[in-house]
Amino acid sequence: MAQAVHDNPAQNRYEMPVDGGTAVALYRRVGDQLQVYHTEVPPALNGRGLGGTLVKGVLEDARARGLKVVPRCSFVAAFFRDHPEYKDVLA
Repeated sequence: MAQAVHDNPAQNRYEMPVDGGTAVALYRRVGDQLQVYHTEVPPALNGRGLGGTLVKGVLEDARARGLKVVPRCSFVAAFFRDHPEYKDVLA
């Protein structure tokens, strides 16, 4: 169902095409930080783990680019708490 997460810098968001729409993570870029302030999955697909897949893709991309993530969204903050393997990406 889920495909690769990719950055759409023109719209300041990461996108992940899914059945029935696109999951998104909205961010502000400030220097070497990504301030992720909203995540959204199509409502019909809630509860299937797609939000976690989306955030994981954002964090892996940030890591690869040497960026730090500031969780301004409660979902992203919870993901960091539940996945200590990404603490190196946390601003």
